Amino acid sequence: MQYLHTMIRVGDLEKSLHFFCDLLGMVEIDRRDSEKGRFTLVFLAAAKDEVQAREHKAPTLELTYNWDPEEYTGGRNFGHLAYRVDDIYALCEKLQAGGVTINRPPRDGYMAFIRSPDNISIELLQKGEPLAPKEPWVSMENTGSW
Repeated sequence: MQYLHTMIRVGDLEKSLHFFCDLLGMVEIDRRDSEKGRFTLVFLAAAKDEVQAREHKAPTLELTYNWDPEEYTGGRNFGHLAYRVDDIYALCEKLQAGGVTINRPPRDGYMAFIRSPDNISIELLQKGEPLAPKEPWVSMENTGSW
């Protein structure tokens, strides 16, 4: 068995691409438009998975954008996406500056949770050992749910 991708439906493709690519640093690997099906598929990879994703088409995140407006709610069995990051504090700072709410701040220097524009829960995990706890993260309260 080989992990290929996780698919999430998005309501605003440009807003989602800004979130995943500009703020989280993911890379677009492939894009497919279907006139007949009236949808666009965009496959993204974490920067450190780019070579593997281009060669094997995995592991990727598939953003499915349906051209006809629909309202999406969280799937009953969907939990979250998880990504290992080089510097959790720097990324959370960048996300906050980009208007993203840090739902579960990285108080422990290791784990944080955020949500995409379509309310998909995303776990961020510090690569290697946890970073030393520091402000403002240590004192930050949880916001919403993840």
